[in-house]
Amino acid sequence: MAAGRGGGLPWWRLRASVAVAVLLLASAGGSAGEPRSRVQVLGGSNWSLVLQGQWMVEFYAPWCPACQQIELTWESFAKESEHLDITVGKVDITQEPGLSGRFFVTTLPTIYHAKDGVFRRYRGSRTLEDLQGYVSERKWEAVEPVAGWKSPSSIMMHGMAGLFHLSGWIRQIHSYLTGTLGIHVWISYAVFVLATLLIGLILGLILVLISDCLCPSKSRYRVETSEEVIEKENVENAALEEPEEAAELSADDVEETAEVKDLSDGEDAANSSADDLEEDLALAKESEEEEETEDLSEQPLADSEIESSVRQRKSRVADNGL
Repeated sequence: MAAGRGGGLPWWRLRASVAVAVLLLASAGGSAGEPRSRVQVLGGSNWSLVLQGQWMVEFYAPWCPACQQIELTWESFAKESEHLDITVGKVDITQEPGLSGRFFVTTLPTIYHAKDGVFRRYRGSRTLEDLQGYVSERKWEAVEPVAGWKSPSSIMMHGMAGLFHLSGWIRQIHSYLTGTLGIHVWISYAVFVLATLLIGLILGLILVLISDCLCPSKSRYRVETSEEVIEKENVENAALEEPEEAAELSADDVEETAEVKDLSDGEDAANSSADDLEEDLALAKESEEEEETEDLSEQPLADSEIESSVRQRKSRVADNGL
């Protein structure tokens, strides 16, 4: 305790002061000899900053070799951000799974360019010159922006971020059950299956209750008003009167059909008599033609008979002369 006797600070206070100084240096970006990083670290709480201004954001993972290769390049690119009027950021997907789902990150590293809430995927080379030229020469204008329904600020991507958050939470619970508590893997899976079924049943019950509250079903038994009773009686009376009207209509129909039948019979008789007359005329004409043909055929026969008789007479005269 010599320090205390000499009027200086106690040793434990000195250690506390050193610890605070170390923490301050660490929060400032490293040791006193290293410059502070200009890369903005983004998370679930401040990701909406990219919706304003111009940004270049990298999605990486500490275990990714390609991400480790461009780490220094990305830091150098961030140092030139002031001259390019751009903000450079990065997202660790192992710490922020929700953001990886919101931006639909499927490969690492993934780089996005954002300009006033309009996002474009950067697919060029990852060298410092190409990154600077992409911004300074405004090459991003030739790139098609991300569709509206896939934009990180859309409702669909909000739901995707929630699903990725849920998957990360399930993964942590699974690791806790299998690693910390030492439960078998299949038992952990069975616990998640049962929990999923129970949650589904509860959600279904809640939806049914909400639908009943919003659209209540009509009661089966209700008191009829006087107007409804009168209308019902009128309908029944109309139903009783309809058979009589139908019977009258049927009688009229029978009479009409009988008249139509008589007319049709008369027409048939007239048609039949006309046909008979035509047949008689045809037969008479045919008989006359046959008689004429017979007369014509009989005339040659009479001439031939006369000639034969003349010949017989000549022959007889000749015989008598001899």
